[in-house]
Parts: sequence; C-alpha cells; structure tokens
Amino acid sequence: MAKEEILKDLAEAVVDGDEEKVAEVTNLAVAQGIEPLEIINGGLTRGIEIVGQNFAAGKFYLPDLLLGAKSMEAGIKILEPLLAGKNRDFLGKVLMGTVEGDLHEIGKNIVIMMLKTSGFEVLDLGIDVPAKKFIEKIKEQRPDIVGISALLTTTVARQKEIIELLEEEGLRKSVKVMIGGAPINQAWADKIGADGYAEDATVAVEVAKKLMGKTH
Repeated sequence: MAKEEILKDLAEAVVDGDEEKVAEVTNLAVAQGIEPLEIINGGLTRGIEIVGQNFAAGKFYLPDLLLGAKSMEAGIKILEPLLAGKNRDFLGKVLMGTVEGDLHEIGKNIVIMMLKTSGFEVLDLGIDVPAKKFIEKIKEQRPDIVGISALLTTTVARQKEIIELLEEEGLRKSVKVMIGGAPINQAWADKIGADGYAEDATVAVEVAKKLMGKTH
C-alpha cells in the first residue's frame, strides 16, 4: 500500500470518527516505516481539518466533531511514545481553564481536544480556577496563549479580573488572552481587552492560529 494511500485512509477514518480504524491504519503506517510526524501531519491533522470544515459549513454537528477528535487522539496515543525525544513542532503553547466559581468543562474540553489535534500543546488547569492560579501557572509555564472559560453570567467578571491581574504583574504583553463561554460575546471581549473570542471549538482553533500568526 502506497504511503499517500495510507495517509488518505487515515484522514478518512478520522472524518468518519472511526477510532478502531484510525488505530489500525496508524499501526499500519508505523509498520510501513512512515515517520510519526508525517503520519500526524499528513493523515490525522488532515482528517481533523476536514471535520472542522464540515462542522463550520453545517454538514457536521457537535457529536461528529467529538468523534473526529476522539478518533484522532487514538492515533496520537500510538505515536506519542515514538515521538519521545523528537521535537514535535507545536504551533504554540496554550494554558486553558474555567474560572473560579464555575464547574463547567464540556466546552473547554472540546476546545482543548480541537487545539491538541490541530497542533497546539495544551495544558489544562481544570475548573473552578482562582485568578491567582492562572497567574502562577502563566509565570511557571510561559504559554503563548491563555484560554479563559466562563459559562455563568455570575462568573464572567472573573475573565476581566484575570486580565487586570496580568496587567498588574507586568505579564499582559507576554501572553495572548482568549475567552469563551455561553454568555460571552465579542463586545465583552473588546470591553475587557481580550485578544480573541470564539463562539465554538472550530473558531477557537482559527483564533488561536491567528494569534500565533499561523493563518494560511
């Protein structure tokens, strides 16, 4: 089986959300001696990009998006041990968390999955994260982007609080701030001085790429 054919099959398996097939074709690609990074870029990433395009066009729905991301993860898990010691070129490092007082994580987790499968290194702070913890982790990890999620009207002000703390600590220029969540909109992002806002996971990937200067 030719390399191009294997990678095409792999991309199609991701689009179909077929975890078993993704694992099977990924193992076949490894056995055929295809480089792990080439398998990621030429097969898995190509597949998830098509999933994202179909979602944006209204052809796919949220379950399709999740299945595609989960199936891609199945391939990544096989390849990760083979990538140890090799420098995988990440598009950027993203720190993600849901603000203090908010226990929602489904949307955040979908965004994390989509960012990871699109080539970002992502660190998840979890839910109910105090503003000070965001600052500590930004100092420690030096991410390119921090993603702040808030799903309750009572917690959205925490996003503003974190940006103000970044200013106070002299860190604001060193990190791009992305915000999201059901009650959030572009007007709020502009008001609090966030660098980016996304209404869903596929847009979040595009915004993150744009903030990293990686748009095509």
